[in-house]
Amino acid sequence: MQHTFRLRLAALAFSALLSCGCSEPGTQTQAPASPEPASLATAAPLALPAPKAGRVRPLVAVLADNAGTEVTDFVIPYGVLREADVADVRSVSTGAGTVALMPALRIRADQTIAGFDAEVPAGADIVIVPAMHHDDTPQVLAWLRAQAARGATVVAVCEGALVLARAGLLDGRSATTHWYAMRGIEAKFPATRWVHGRRYVADGNIVTSSGVTASLPLSLALVEAIAGQPAAAAAAARLGVRDWSARHDSTPFRLDAASIGLALSNRLAWWRHETVDIAVAPGFDEIAVALQADAWSRTYRSEARTLGTAAQLRSRRGLRLEADAVAVGAATGPEPGHHASAPYAGPPAEALDAALGTIQARYGQATAQFVALQMEYPRR
Repeated sequence: MQHTFRLRLAALAFSALLSCGCSEPGTQTQAPASPEPASLATAAPLALPAPKAGRVRPLVAVLADNAGTEVTDFVIPYGVLREADVADVRSVSTGAGTVALMPALRIRADQTIAGFDAEVPAGADIVIVPAMHHDDTPQVLAWLRAQAARGATVVAVCEGALVLARAGLLDGRSATTHWYAMRGIEAKFPATRWVHGRRYVADGNIVTSSGVTASLPLSLALVEAIAGQPAAAAAAARLGVRDWSARHDSTPFRLDAASIGLALSNRLAWWRHETVDIAVAPGFDEIAVALQADAWSRTYRSEARTLGTAAQLRSRRGLRLEADAVAVGAATGPEPGHHASAPYAGPPAEALDAALGTIQARYGQATAQFVALQMEYPRR
C-alpha cells in the first residue's frame, strides 16, 4: 500500500495545487462511505472448514512476492498465528532468496511456491495474501486460483484484495479493502460488492480486510475460527490487543489538503531526512519490529532499517530476517543522520502506539496523525 499511496499522493498533490477550490483541512476527497449492510452489521465470527484429510490442524501459507510485499500485512498474520500455536504456519515466496518487504525489512521465506506445491499437492487450508508491489503477477494469480480450487480459504490483508480481484476470486462476492484504495477498486471491479466500515468481511472461502492495522484483529479472528474464543483471548492478552471484532468506522479516514501539504513538506525537506535504526537480536519480536518499521517509514521524513547483531537472525516466532546493517564494535551512538530506536519491550501490538508517540515528539502531531491515516489506525 505504501508504494501505491505515494504514487497517488503525487497525483493528488498536483490536482490540489492546480485546483481553484482546494479542500479545507478535514474535507473528504473521496466519496462518502456507503451504509453498512444490515446483514454485515451483526456478522458472526469467522467460520472455517475443518482441516483437510490427514491433518490435525490447519496448514497456513503466508504468501510473499519477492519483488515487494507490505511488511505489516505479511508479518502480523505470520506472527499472530505462530504465537497462538493453533495452526502449522509457513511463509511462502514466489522465488528463492530475499523477499523485499515494503516499506522496510527484508526476510527469507520458509519455502517457495514451487517447493510448497511439490510437498503439499493437496494445498493449504488457509492462504494469506498481503498487499504486493505488483498486484498482477501471473505466477501469484495462477497459484491463488489453484489454492482456492483445492478448497483453501483465501484471506487478503489490506490491498491484498486487489490481488484477489485480479485473480477473479472476488467476482460476485462481498469484500473490503484499505480506505484509500476503495474508490479506485470499486471502479475497476464492479462485479464485487465493496463494503465500507468493516475491519474484515467473509464471503464463502474468501476473507478480506480493511487497512494495514486490520491485520491484527483479522489474525485473531482466524485464531478464534480455528481454536475458539478462549484461544484467541489468550493470544490477544499476550499481544496487547483488546478487540478483534469486525467493527470499524472508516469515515474519519480521508486525504485532505492539509495531509497532502504535510506529505509534500516532509518529502521535499531533504535536509531533515533521517534513517531510523531499529536494533534487532536473535529472538526479536517480529510483530513489534514490523509495526515500528512500518510507522517510521511512513513519515515522509524517515526510513527505517534494521541494525542487527548478525547479518541473518531468527525472530521470536521463527521468521528469518536479513538485517539491513550489522552493528560493529561497542555502541557509540547513532551515525550522523540516523536516529536509534530501541527494541520495544512491552506487548508487541502496543509498539505502534509507542512509535507514533515518538514520531509525534520528534516530528509533530500532524506527522504522527498522517502515519496513522496511512495505516488506517484509529489512534487513541
